[in-house]
Amino acid sequence: MVGSFCVYVPEELVLAIDGVAVGLCAGAEFGTEEAERYLPRNTCALIKSFFGFTLEKVCPYTATCDLVVGENTCDGKKKSFELFGGMVKRFWLMDMPQVKSSGGRALLAEEYRRFAAELEQLAGQKITVEDLRRGIETVNAKRAAIHRLNRLRAVSPAPISGLDALLIQQVSFYDDPVRFTGSVNAVCDELEARIAAGVGKAETGRPRILISGCPMAVPNWKLPPIVEAAGAVIVGEESCVGMRGLRHEANTDGATVNDLIDNLVDRYLRIDCATFTPNHERLGHIREMAAGLAADGVIHYALQFCTPYQIEAVKVEGEIEDVGMPVLRIDTDYGSDDVEQLRTRVEAFVEWISQ
Repeated sequence: MVGSFCVYVPEELVLAIDGVAVGLCAGAEFGTEEAERYLPRNTCALIKSFFGFTLEKVCPYTATCDLVVGENTCDGKKKSFELFGGMVKRFWLMDMPQVKSSGGRALLAEEYRRFAAELEQLAGQKITVEDLRRGIETVNAKRAAIHRLNRLRAVSPAPISGLDALLIQQVSFYDDPVRFTGSVNAVCDELEARIAAGVGKAETGRPRILISGCPMAVPNWKLPPIVEAAGAVIVGEESCVGMRGLRHEANTDGATVNDLIDNLVDRYLRIDCATFTPNHERLGHIREMAAGLAADGVIHYALQFCTPYQIEAVKVEGEIEDVGMPVLRIDTDYGSDDVEQLRTRVEAFVEWISQ
């Protein structure tokens, strides 16, 4: 059982050793007092949350993982993992490039090969071409099912609420991938029947919102109910728990394990996380999603003290407003103290779009 905190950790390699991959990011304010014994108060809520869940022993995944993988995507995680690594059974750190260059690609390729070797040692078996290809095909099928779901959200009236779609994408980090793929395709069959019957979750004409920014790790359901209670419908998520982490499939062609690992490197290096600089691809992806989903506005969601996304929000706002689409920037955490303030701002934003 292999736990991780980031979409840059390739599930395909875990499946190649017949392992189980689970997401360990936590999306609730829990164990904050215990976490702040180790971390500054002005630490990202996501980091404090997975510390709190672990210290208070409420996350069964963390407690039962045979290996926990951390990745150096941001300074907060990088330094916190120095402490967190001593709290779990077995910890492995993955270095991450910050620039999408030939050197960055070489670094990621070396780290994926090191990760494969660590998994082989953990499982006591070699990764074969057939095992890794099967892992890639399994994860590709899962991504294809979620792509199908998100394409259906482009229809008006929207056939599914934003909160339900978010929950499905959150579950993708925990459920058995084959079972999950079948379940999502069954949901899509139902949604297609609704569309054919002209039945929507929200009536035609409601403002259509794209959420962009930080991941909303389970059980972070703070913002979607506020948006949809204000009279809008969320039609997409440009985030790690959303299309940023799922949009590309990996090539299954290759004669050797190294060939297939190179394919994984090519696929994962295309993810446009704000930790990369420059990060022009993300701006284009947001424009593409907004157009494809017929969005009327974008809400940029950032966790407080998540500096990469908070800074990049300025560029996102400028880029989207340049094409005539309104943007609302929200910085928040997992607490409930600002819920009414958020409600007021979101209601005003939705009313503005409606006019």
